[in-house]
Amino acid sequence: MSPTISEESLEPGISQQNTRRASCTTVLTLAYQSLGVVYGDLSTSPLYVYKTTFSGKLSLHENDEEIYGVLSFIFWTFTLIALFKYVFIVMSANDNGEGGTFALYSLLCRHARLSILPNQQAIDENLSAYATEKSADTWQSSAMKSVFEKHPKIRQGLLIFVLLGTCMAIGDGILTPPISVLSAVSGVKLKITGLHENYVVLISCVILVVLFSLQHHGTHRVAFMFAPIVTAWLLCISGIGVYNILRWNPLIFRALSPVYMLKFLKSTGIEGWVSLGGVVLSITGAEMMFADLGHFSALSIKIAFTVLVYPSLILAYMGEAAYLSRHHEDVQSSFYKAIPEAVFWPVFIVATFAAVVGSQAAISATFSIISQCGALNCFPRVKIVHTSRKISGQIYIAEVNWMLMCLCLAVTVGLRDTNMIGHAYGLAVTTVMLVTTCLMAMVMIIVWKLQIVTTVPFLVFFGSIELLYISASFCKVPEGGWIPLSLSLIFLTVMYVWNYGTLKKHQFDAENKVSMKRILRLGPSLGMVRVPGIGLIYTNLVTGVPAVFGHFVTNLPAFHQVLVFVCVKSVQVPYVSEKERFLISRVGKKEHSMFRCIVRYGYKNLQQENYDFENTLVSELVLFVERERENCLEPMNEESSREFGSSDIEDIDAPEQTFTCTNRRHQENTVQSSHGIIQVMKSSNDHLENLENSENCRPKEESLQILKAKESGVAYILGHSNAKAKKSSSIVKKVAIDFVYAFLSRNCRGSDVVLNVPHTSLLEVGMIYYV
Repeated sequence: MSPTISEESLEPGISQQNTRRASCTTVLTLAYQSLGVVYGDLSTSPLYVYKTTFSGKLSLHENDEEIYGVLSFIFWTFTLIALFKYVFIVMSANDNGEGGTFALYSLLCRHARLSILPNQQAIDENLSAYATEKSADTWQSSAMKSVFEKHPKIRQGLLIFVLLGTCMAIGDGILTPPISVLSAVSGVKLKITGLHENYVVLISCVILVVLFSLQHHGTHRVAFMFAPIVTAWLLCISGIGVYNILRWNPLIFRALSPVYMLKFLKSTGIEGWVSLGGVVLSITGAEMMFADLGHFSALSIKIAFTVLVYPSLILAYMGEAAYLSRHHEDVQSSFYKAIPEAVFWPVFIVATFAAVVGSQAAISATFSIISQCGALNCFPRVKIVHTSRKISGQIYIAEVNWMLMCLCLAVTVGLRDTNMIGHAYGLAVTTVMLVTTCLMAMVMIIVWKLQIVTTVPFLVFFGSIELLYISASFCKVPEGGWIPLSLSLIFLTVMYVWNYGTLKKHQFDAENKVSMKRILRLGPSLGMVRVPGIGLIYTNLVTGVPAVFGHFVTNLPAFHQVLVFVCVKSVQVPYVSEKERFLISRVGKKEHSMFRCIVRYGYKNLQQENYDFENTLVSELVLFVERERENCLEPMNEESSREFGSSDIEDIDAPEQTFTCTNRRHQENTVQSSHGIIQVMKSSNDHLENLENSENCRPKEESLQILKAKESGVAYILGHSNAKAKKSSSIVKKVAIDFVYAFLSRNCRGSDVVLNVPHTSLLEVGMIYYV
């Protein structure tokens, strides 16, 4: 993704006209790049739309009126849903440039306080990405917020609704590779008539295995090929569409009239209504335009869609309909038969590559969805690997990759027929779109503060269209529609049980944390032998001493010279910048040498950074201590903590006192203090070196103690906990906690892997949580 060019970043003397020219070039470059990432799935839909629509009993109605009716439905569905809903409306509701279901949910959580994430603090609202609208609430927004605040079950219902859409999106990622690759490869049977169907399936499976086997290398290695492939594909199908229109039926433009939709439903009845489950496949991938918004920009995606994607696909559908109007018998293989003989093989090769690109986009989107779910405590821990040093969104999850491959192969081998896969595909796509429509209506009321007279028409109009297609897709449940339902139910159960179990464990931690007063009464040594080194105690709490610490010292009354309680938490924003990531506070008095470090991540941040966590943390601790000394502030406890993340200091509340400090790096850093809370806003990895070289800020006793402790070694103490349901719990809760959650906990990645803790320095403390 190319950076946005600002006026300040350009050299002096460059004119405003050149600045605008550079910005236009950037947007056009992004628009071109988006073709290979965003539109691979959407652009391959012509491979199977007509074939799936005219399957079943509708194949008995293959005359011009029905073909015109299907084309009219495709045109208006594509125009209303993809163009008007997503491009013109939904893309405006982005969360700091991020799109997708979780982006809409995140906006609602921040504006209506719907978040179910634990450890949320008031200071989190000062994050630069947390900005909320300051305009006054309307009575509609106030009423809706009040309903959510008073009824926790409604908040839980909204979470389940969002997770349902997420699970269907994962199902989309499972069904896209089989239907795209199988549809592309099946075209070879037209030229090799003796080729058995088993060989088509085998070739498709080989392509899928190769595709998934290459995922760990990262898409960036071949991404430069994606945009040219999709561009060539769109130009091919649009050119072939124009050729078929001119040759077979120049009057096909008449079918764009909505009158033909009414004629179609009137003449075909129930069979026509059921066939709409195939028409909806024309907008598969429309949701991906919104979900991939963070990799590009809204303007670049809109330009690519309106200038190339939309007209190319409309021409392709019209050309295929023109061919079918003269060749009714070819409806099950109309796409390839409509290709002129002279260009068949080149188009076949491009189609196969385009299918792979579309599959890659769906796989990458699934990785991103799983990563976001994990950050929001809605999916078991998995190891996320960066595949690109430059592009943060390109990730690889081994467990998810091989699970997807097995499911894709099972669908390909088990169903074999693109019509049945299409029936399953349609139900997954329409459900995700309905979830987006409902969330979008809530965003209009709560976030945008629009009147209900504006929101209701949006919800009714687009919701009714999507419900029509969902009802048609449900009729195909016995013919393949059961696949996304079954997969979604499994994933929904896993996500909800994991979220429920995680929240229960946090509740147990909060109820059983060690009393701070009891710890401090033990004196400076805390009643233990203090050994050299730094001890990092990982906890789920942002306040208090975790039970795992008390459990540890009860069995081994010795601990490190410097203690740091580390809490890694997610915040309801897409990204938290590194300068705002660390919050440092002191626990107890200075002689206790105890600190708390809260490490904050957004739901699209990865919690495995490339920098050295130990050195960064020690740098932040020394910076905290030095700031404390420089500004002549008394040592702090947790009731009046100063929370640091960097070196330019930002006020949390209204300032009561102002202190200034001068050194070589920071000529005039102002510390604004209120209730003893200070946040440092710019991290410096080389701060340790600067401290040693600075004449005015030489490390004093406590800073030297921290540095010496670092040289002695750093130990990581993690709780290895097992959750069990209380004896008084219901049967459902016992099954959920003792079997499902326990099974997931045993078979997911450990906290040490997710947090990238070195095994040579790891200590695990076993505990049982009765929830």
